[in-house]
Amino acid sequence: MTGNGAFAQSPAPLAEVHIGYLRTHAPKLALSLLDIPPGDDGVAGAKVAISDNNATGKFVGQHFTLDERKVGTDDDVTGAFKEMVAAGNRYIVADLPASQLFAIADLARTEGVLVFNVGATDDRLREEECRINVFHIAPTRTMLADALAQYLIWKKWPNWALLYGSHDDDRSFADALRRAATRFGGNIVAEKEFTDIGSARRTDTGVTQIQQQISTFTQDLPDHDVVLVADESEVFGSYVPYRTWIPRPVAGTAGLVPSAWHPASEQWAGLQMQNRFVKSAGRQMRSKDWAAWTAVRVVGEATTRTQSADAKKVEDYLRSDDFSVPGFKGQKLTFRKWNLQLRQPIFLGDAKSVVSVSPQEGFLHQSSELDTLGVDQPETKCELK
Repeated sequence: MTGNGAFAQSPAPLAEVHIGYLRTHAPKLALSLLDIPPGDDGVAGAKVAISDNNATGKFVGQHFTLDERKVGTDDDVTGAFKEMVAAGNRYIVADLPASQLFAIADLARTEGVLVFNVGATDDRLREEECRINVFHIAPTRTMLADALAQYLIWKKWPNWALLYGSHDDDRSFADALRRAATRFGGNIVAEKEFTDIGSARRTDTGVTQIQQQISTFTQDLPDHDVVLVADESEVFGSYVPYRTWIPRPVAGTAGLVPSAWHPASEQWAGLQMQNRFVKSAGRQMRSKDWAAWTAVRVVGEATTRTQSADAKKVEDYLRSDDFSVPGFKGQKLTFRKWNLQLRQPIFLGDAKSVVSVSPQEGFLHQSSELDTLGVDQPETKCELK
């Protein structure tokens, strides 16, 4: 009882907002030990965002939780998804390849669940095979390629030699680079495919052999300003810088690399974000960490603004003109209404520093300069349904 004899009221129970994190768990091959992702890649960013959400949520009566599940790359992902939904997760952060994302997308719609793609860069997920309940945080290949192309054109380096790998993902990024050349006035003067013959990457090749192989491979290229590399499969790309026949800068999946985040970013309060992440995870923040952090913050921002954990109300708000989320990139980020892709600047950096950020100065757009990166509304093949 209180001093005046009245019973003290108990505080209202917090509204629980359950967020699932569904990801593939498989070892990733890489040419450099520095490129092998940590075991908590992405998840670490989501955990920081959960803490951020709860810091605000306690003032509006909301509490956020994270439920992580792992599946193999060849597993049936629907079982793990159904378990997460049964556990009360209405928002799923998905770090899955396109095939597994497709497997849960329509099922998620039936269950009234929103999916946030933080891993797959395939443009078709936002275009021909888009889904009305799947929001995309990770940038597309075309966004990454456009960001790089804008910088090269701004530097007046328009002539490019394109080297690409023999796997489907390599070819897809090569296609994005070709599109970017056409879009911004680049000139691809030559192309060569580097065939994966199944070597053991690091162990089967000595430094001398690599040095000779890449030099010979690039010997017959015509004159060019930049070597573009499309090697998402990590077969040869990291070997290209400093080993070409003639001295030229390298860009693409090696050398100057476009990415959603860069661990050396300090501008726009980026240093504050980096420090908080390092304190939490004990390592530097990577692009997937940023994407996962942003996905969880999108949910936090929407539930706070709507004062509701209802997925339908959150979805309506995310589609509205009122929604935006900060991302430590110099401007507020919003979703494209035609394909649910998050608009965002793209970092261009090497192993040590941020070289530039696209969109570049002078690349104009009638509504948002961010829409100069990737598929614009007049080009979209997406019919949200």
